[in-house]
Amino acid sequence: MMTLIAFPNDAPGMTSFLPARAIGHGTVPWVPLSPGRSFKPLRFLRDDRGFVELLRLEPGEAIPLHRHTGEVHAMNLEGSRQLDTGEIVGPGDYVYEPAGNVDSWKVVGDAPLVVLVVVMGAVEYLDAHGNVTKRYTAQTLSDLYDAYCRARGIGIRDLVE
Repeated sequence: MMTLIAFPNDAPGMTSFLPARAIGHGTVPWVPLSPGRSFKPLRFLRDDRGFVELLRLEPGEAIPLHRHTGEVHAMNLEGSRQLDTGEIVGPGDYVYEPAGNVDSWKVVGDAPLVVLVVVMGAVEYLDAHGNVTKRYTAQTLSDLYDAYCRARGIGIRDLVE
């Protein structure tokens, strides 16, 4: 049971607090992005400011060259990946990517990779000439989630902050 303490809005210096919003393990589906890649949305930030997701890739899958318009925080929960710098990021390892970072990486080892990712801004996939070929935003991913759930008769959770 959660106890919520709320203060009157008119009390000087006091603020009303909203309750925490938990997402149970099986309440949001894995949404396919392509064969071997899927995401589980956890939160979409208003005004397309970013998103929080679990990203799952099968062994051997790669994330091609992409740019982040905002900072990214990524924590490997399961499996390992090799960054384009050659670094191996394993379970429990954390990676920070500043706004403007351009990188690529691939899943290494025999286990699927699951990464908790907090993305501010958008992710822009690039071709060899630096042209944007695909762009993922909070709205793009929210639309994919909604369409996936609707097509399968799955209840859509309100994941907007």
